[in-house]
Amino acid sequence: MDPAEVEFLAEKEMVKIIPNFSLDKIYLIGGDLGPFNPGLPVEVPVWLALNLKQRQKCRIVPPEWMDTDKLEEIREQERKLDTFTPIPSPYYMELAKLLLNHSADNIPKADEIRTLVKDIWDTRVAKLRLSADSFISQQEAHAQLDNLTLMEINTTRSFLLDSLNYMYKLRSNLQPGRSQDY
Repeated sequence: MDPAEVEFLAEKEMVKIIPNFSLDKIYLIGGDLGPFNPGLPVEVPVWLALNLKQRQKCRIVPPEWMDTDKLEEIREQERKLDTFTPIPSPYYMELAKLLLNHSADNIPKADEIRTLVKDIWDTRVAKLRLSADSFISQQEAHAQLDNLTLMEINTTRSFLLDSLNYMYKLRSNLQPGRSQDY
């Protein structure tokens, strides 16, 4: 799975919008949306919110977790603990990128939020690299990956899989009487 596919999955997450148009319920395969009344909040998937925003048909309400105080708290927890802290959204990085790129005018302190999300991402990826390095150097057979998002796993997947394959080859070559072609 590549980052574009993870972003596609993130676009199915629900977000509140405040429409500036009237429309009855929309019946879609994924579920019914609406009704849409001017000034009344309604939950829609991110893909629809972005589409309506681009056509100037709504204002996007940022998710509750997209607040500087909450993000600073998450960043500090992430820096303090050795384990991965629970993240408020499984697609926090993708949603932040999409919403900040397409509706920064609807998000208070957008630049500060962008920096905090990037700090959280950098901290988590560094922690993931250290965990992977420790995992490989200690020649472990399994690992527990709690509280990681799909994008975070996706960034280290190829490195980790290649490393494990090399470890397997080295271990199997050390065992007597075993010959395998790779």
